[in-house]
Amino acid sequence: MALSRSLLAGALTLALIGATGAAAQPASPDAKAPDARASGPGGPAAKAPDKTPARDRARNIDFLFEALKAAPDEASAKLVEERIWALWLVSGSSTTDLLMTRAKAAVDANDTDLALQLLDAIVEINPDYLEAWNRRATIHFIRKDYGRSLADIRQILAREPRHFGAWSGLGLILQDIGEEKRALEAFRRALDLHPHMQRVPDLVKTLSEKVEGRGI
Repeated sequence: MALSRSLLAGALTLALIGATGAAAQPASPDAKAPDARASGPGGPAAKAPDKTPARDRARNIDFLFEALKAAPDEASAKLVEERIWALWLVSGSSTTDLLMTRAKAAVDANDTDLALQLLDAIVEINPDYLEAWNRRATIHFIRKDYGRSLADIRQILAREPRHFGAWSGLGLILQDIGEEKRALEAFRRALDLHPHMQRVPDLVKTLSEKVEGRGI
């Protein structure tokens, strides 16, 4: 049975903003409070506390994706997933961190118009920051603005084709608009990257039976 729209929205929230709700866990992406001492985009003080060179972070995330595919169970995969989210959340800019904090506060206050304005500013000043596109895509989805959500997902995948959250979100949108064959392809891509991703195996099973029929 297909998920209801409310469950779809919840699933996309978990997939695309999965790090936000896990802030209480030590290994979660939001566990460290952002540096709010911004001096404007690109300024010398606009560096996040994380001093790891970008090249080293890229090597780390490559290793983590290999570990994610090889994880023997859901618990192990979850730990690796959290570390990937943590790396994706490193913005390299105190200005970006401050705006992201304000955008999250706006979402928590149900002020999605303000949240979108703040996320628009982030993608303007820091277009390679995946999580700004990610959260904006989620807001557009919840508002049922699928065209803008899909456009943001394309921006994520152009920068990081391994973004399993974006593939899952793409699948949810395609499923919701009746593009079940393409949704199945997107979900399978997400599972190829993250074999233990929550909810997605069940979605693949359900869509496989609908699109391809039951096996004999």
